Order: sequence, then structure tokens, then C-alpha cells
Amino acid sequence: MARASPESPAPARIEGSSPSRVELAAFVSAGRPVILTHCDLEGVDLSDLDMTDWRFEASALKQTNLTGATLETATFVGCKGAFANFTGARLTEAVFQSSDFNNAIFAGASLSQAAFTGCKLTGADFSHVKSTGTSISETTLSAARLSGFSFRRAWLSKVDLSLADLTKCDFRDAVFAESSLREANLVDARFEGADLRGADLGGLRLDDARKFKGATISRGQAGDLLAEMGLKVR
Repeated sequence: MARASPESPAPARIEGSSPSRVELAAFVSAGRPVILTHCDLEGVDLSDLDMTDWRFEASALKQTNLTGATLETATFVGCKGAFANFTGARLTEAVFQSSDFNNAIFAGASLSQAAFTGCKLTGADFSHVKSTGTSISETTLSAARLSGFSFRRAWLSKVDLSLADLTKCDFRDAVFAESSLREANLVDARFEGADLRGADLGGLRLDDARKFKGATISRGQAGDLLAEMGLKVR
């Protein structure tokens, strides 16, 4: 669904309650977006609902089922959604800000042009998502599953990818600033044209160096590599 036009109904507001699927589906049927503030949606089944342009503020989404939901241009601010399930959800241009979605499942979701800022996504599953133009900054993705994720031309500022599964990820022309790749799984990841000088590579080893073919590293990182080979850098 396209972004709401000026003639669209004003958003409904729900604050400090625990709305059910039936209650929220009524707004969907009316084509009316909703702003939910300090609401408890823990464990609620919201699968397959069209919640385009909805806004979730400081709400509980732990184990909420959002499988197949349409959440294009939706906003999540200050939410707590551990183990929330976004499998196959449409999250194009969605915004996640200052939210905790540890161990959430985004597998197969569409995240093109979505933005994550100041979020905690430890252990989250982003396997096989559509991620063209996804923006990520000041976010923890430690031990996350990101197989096949596209970070191409991304500016990765304060992004923790330590211990993450980055198999076949595309980091071509990406720039790392105060970010971490420490002990990440980088099998078949691509780094041509990437700037890794601002990345924590976790003690770069000779075998790992081949994975960064075509990337730029700092003198200090190069020194670590030579030291691994038994050479002293003065």
C-alpha cells in the first residue's frame, strides 16, 4: 500500500492498553492507521494484517506474531520486542529507533530502504531478507544471522557485527566507522572497495586476509596481519 494521502483518515490513537487482534483488525478494515503508545501487545497475533503507516511507541511486542504483516513506512520507537516474529513481513521504508528486538525473526522479510538506529538486535534472524538500501547505525547485531544481507555502499557507524553469521553478505564499497566484525563468520562475503579502517577485525589472521580482497585496511591492521606471519613491524 502506498503512503497515506492528505485525504486519508487521521490516525487513531491507543494509549496504555492491551488491544486484541480483533480490535486492531477493525482499524485495518477501515483503512485507518493507528498510533499505539505504551501498549502491551506481547504474544498477540497480528499476522497478515496491513498496518502500513502505523506507529508503535514504547510498546511491548515480545513474542508478537507479525508473520506476513504489511508494515511499510511503519515506525517502532522505544519498543521492546524480544522474539517478535516478522517472518515474511513487508517492512519497506520502516523505521526502528531505540528499540530492543533481541532474537527477533525477520527471515524472508522485505527491508528495502528500512532504517535501524540505536537498536539492540542481538541474535536476530535476518536470513534471506530483501535488504537493498537498508540503513543501520549505532546498532548491536552481535550473533545475528544475516546470511546474504546486502550492506553494499552502506555507512556502518557504531554497528556491532561481532560473532554474526555474515555468510555471502555484500559489503562492497561499504564504509566502517567504529564498528566490529570480531569473530564473525565471513565465508563467501564480498568486500571489494570496502573501507575497513574503522572496523574491529578481532586480530586479523593470514587466512582471514583473503576474505577482505579488494578492501582498504589501516597500517595498524596490516601490522597485525604481518605479526600473525611472525614478522615484526617497526
